[in-house]
Amino acid sequence: MFSLTRAAAQQIQQAAAASAAQDLALRIAARQVADGSIEYGMGFDQAQDEDLRLLLEGVAVVIADPHQPLLEDITLDFVELEPGAFNFIFIPASAEAPEMAPATGGCGSGGCIGGGCGSRAG
Repeated sequence: MFSLTRAAAQQIQQAAAASAAQDLALRIAARQVADGSIEYGMGFDQAQDEDLRLLLEGVAVVIADPHQPLLEDITLDFVELEPGAFNFIFIPASAEAPEMAPATGGCGSGGCIGGGCGSRAG
């Protein structure tokens, strides 16, 4: 099952408050690209009837059905990648430590924290 850390939840809640998105869920998406890597994305959105709905660390999370298999056993974290440089990363359960690429790309509707909210794993 998809999960998120307390640090990620705190940042998401702060981003929701800063962008007046407190009434929206956090939509998580993933797609496999031609080279076999997986691109992740997230943003604030309205929940749809067919979405998987989760409440994780106080954050309402929604995942559309086609994205669920790629998000199985993935953890969203918010970490310091370099001194003073924090960002979201998506960590597969098979990863021993957060060695994932920093989050990049857009955040869908509503936005998120500077630098974007997508990530890419190989």
